[in-house]
Amino acid sequence: MVRTPLTPWERERGERLGALLRAARGERSMVEVAAAAGLSAETLRKIETGRAPTPAFFTVAALAGTLGLSLDEVVVQAAPPEAKPDDAPHTAHLPQTAHAPRATHPPRAAHTTHGSAAA
Repeated sequence: MVRTPLTPWERERGERLGALLRAARGERSMVEVAAAAGLSAETLRKIETGRAPTPAFFTVAALAGTLGLSLDEVVVQAAPPEAKPDDAPHTAHLPQTAHAPRATHPPRAAHTTHGSAAA
């Protein structure tokens, strides 16, 4: 499988993400944080150093939760300040706010027990 080269914007975003996570980790060891997030220390090292600039969503979510960061905060702080739409083609379709509308679901049907007698 051939991977498309990352844009300069994507590389910078990865570096900013790594710096944010490293700062949030503070004095905690890389091994401690990685274990708490369910990752290897090597994966966390790669993310923090920018060698893995596009980690999977659930990896970022696990790290954010472990470090006490909201995903909104991560998105805002990791985005390069002078991002141009041409530099970030994968995000051009996203809304300008960090909050997406919640999906609404119809109410669940009442639970019935099979074989129970209704009097």
